[in-house]
Amino acid sequence: MPLLMLILELEREYKKAYLIRNKKVVSLLQKKKKTINLLTFLAIAGSGLHLLVLLILIIQGIKIRQLSLRQPPNFVELINGKRIAIQDNLDRDPEDIREFVRKTMTLMFNWSGVLSPQTLEEVTQPKKDQGILIPTPQGGNQKVTTSSWIASFALSEDFRKGFLREIAAITPLEVFAGSPAQKISAQLMIKRINPPELITAGKWRVTIVADLIQTKLADGRRIIIPFNKDLLVRAVDYFPYTSINDLTNLQKAIYSTRAAQLEVYEIRNLSLLDN
Repeated sequence: MPLLMLILELEREYKKAYLIRNKKVVSLLQKKKKTINLLTFLAIAGSGLHLLVLLILIIQGIKIRQLSLRQPPNFVELINGKRIAIQDNLDRDPEDIREFVRKTMTLMFNWSGVLSPQTLEEVTQPKKDQGILIPTPQGGNQKVTTSSWIASFALSEDFRKGFLREIAAITPLEVFAGSPAQKISAQLMIKRINPPELITAGKWRVTIVADLIQTKLADGRRIIIPFNKDLLVRAVDYFPYTSINDLTNLQKAIYSTRAAQLEVYEIRNLSLLDN
């Protein structure tokens, strides 16, 4: 009997120990499960944060790319120190382009030997044109008329100097002569200016058919030089002067050549004498 009781007691102690051990195992499993759930949440949250940062970087990259492709705004500082933004507008009316070519070429090649009158007195007593000296590659100087020099500001800066040398090379010195017996005048007789042909946005090709007629005033003899050219014209910005009253007549004339917001950047066959 005592042996049986001892066995029963041992069995109860074993069950009790088994239950305690199972509780500890269950508790450890629950804690481990909670730890796994927390790590999973942190991993998912970290991945989501990385995806958000990557999305922000992609958006910023697209914006930077767009900024790099965008043309920078044009600003001009006026005489009073104020800065204004210039909007890019490459549209020009075809008739305005033809009129610009006509005015520029007429002013460039009409050589009278006198300056344009600025007062009523100068209409009857015009001032003599002394000409503008143009440096040559050989180191010397040649003259162009004041009107040709003013018209040259309608040309692009990189094209202007070379073209002025071409004009100086064909301008007779007799244009500036004081004696009527020696004096020579010239006039560009325009036969046709074709409608501008669009090359690309803001650029056009304009064909002009004309004759440059040089006349010796003493006997009326004439030299006719064909002037049949393709002019390449492009749209440019124009910055009006803030106080026109502060300008000289010469400066006003130069500003007027840019008022059309156009410039000639090339004349095909720069040799002015056609075969």
